[in-house]
Amino acid sequence: MTDAKSADLAIRLRRATFNRALAEADLNAIGPLLSQQVVMVTGTDSAILAGRKAQLLAWKREFAAKDRLIYTRTPDSIATSPIEPMAMEHGHWQGVSAASGQMLAAGSYTAKWRAVGGEWVIEAEIYLTMA
Repeated sequence: MTDAKSADLAIRLRRATFNRALAEADLNAIGPLLSQQVVMVTGTDSAILAGRKAQLLAWKREFAAKDRLIYTRTPDSIATSPIEPMAMEHGHWQGVSAASGQMLAAGSYTAKWRAVGGEWVIEAEIYLTMA
């Protein structure tokens, strides 16, 4: 059983760490936030990235892109399981041009987290592009 208030705070702090890592193009900071078997379904083309290695490779390519976007995910709510060390985060995201600061994409997302060894890691994320 997980204390919902402490889990909520811990997940929000981990999300803030992820956002900072994306802004700073810090692959080393992203790795520990992801489970080994993490799955991401992207928003626009519904590409499926399976596993930590695949996701880190995708972020490495994104960070090297000429017109790089900086993605920010903002949690709206976090629901914690009363029976397992799991939580579901729902929120909204946006991608802004690193060069101009112009918002180029936005939408909603859901992320499933699990406490492993005392740390919350992302097991799955699904993104929906709305703008």
